[in-house]
Amino acid sequence: MRLEPWGPADHALLEALLGDPEMMEHLGGPEAPDAIATRQARYVAQGEPGEGRQFKIVDDATGAGWVGYWERAWHGRQVYEIGWSVLPAFQGRGLAGAAAAEAIAAARAERRHRFVHAFPAVGNPPSNAICAKAGFTLVEACDVEYPPGHWMRCNDWRLDLLAPATRREPRSDEGAGVRGPDRG
Repeated sequence: MRLEPWGPADHALLEALLGDPEMMEHLGGPEAPDAIATRQARYVAQGEPGEGRQFKIVDDATGAGWVGYWERAWHGRQVYEIGWSVLPAFQGRGLAGAAAAEAIAAARAERRHRFVHAFPAVGNPPSNAICAKAGFTLVEACDVEYPPGHWMRCNDWRLDLLAPATRREPRSDEGAGVRGPDRG
């Protein structure tokens, strides 16, 4: 597994990740083609250093998914939010967890924000397990608006980017793999 910067040729991968009802079951349903095109343009542009990054997850030279982090305001402070998504054919191999770890390392190296948060749906055990394994602390269940106009019940997981990197094995009841992207 390796990460590559998101590029102009990655639009079909983004459509497969965001346009599939099964992939988007925890995130309010599939995105419309025009919303995916807008997101694709934003991912390719990448913004200024420190504003976040979007990456293609590559497995055996094939685009397997996406991982990224971006700035957001949360409880009155600027933080990073992280999200990921892996195509069904590549799930269950640990790609999302490995990709999230690399993206966290990139965010940590920027030294721009102290915390990175992930907001997987409460009913998404695989993504919640990735957070636990990556060393995040479960802060609370909360309501998050995503997509706009749709409120979802999420777990707020927080990782201190100034603390030493740690990983732990998930409990057997925490699930494995990933299903659907977290916002981005």
